[in-house]
Amino acid sequence: MQDLQLDFFDVPSPCRGICTSDDKGYCQGCYRSRQERFDWKLLSNPEKQRVIKLCLQREKRRNAPVKEKIIISEPEIIQPSLLDPQPNTNIDSSVDDLDFDDFEL
Repeated sequence: MQDLQLDFFDVPSPCRGICTSDDKGYCQGCYRSRQERFDWKLLSNPEKQRVIKLCLQREKRRNAPVKEKIIISEPEIIQPSLLDPQPNTNIDSSVDDLDFDDFEL
């Protein structure tokens, strides 16, 4: 019954009296584009209903909570500098005769 009523009566303007545009060019009150606001009187009722539907979608998108991006940081690999002094490492310099038994020239 409500659909019949919309066809019978003219669709009212969704204007809320806050007539300033955001950075995307949409009204901050009714979420219509500039062209949609200027052409409102020239639109047919089905076109007005489509504009109102778009406005509701725009409002929902703008008021949706901001999704936080999860950034997985990898551990920073620090390349040692050739100019830095080398750390003292204990290298086993003892040589056994067994180490060279299988070595051939």
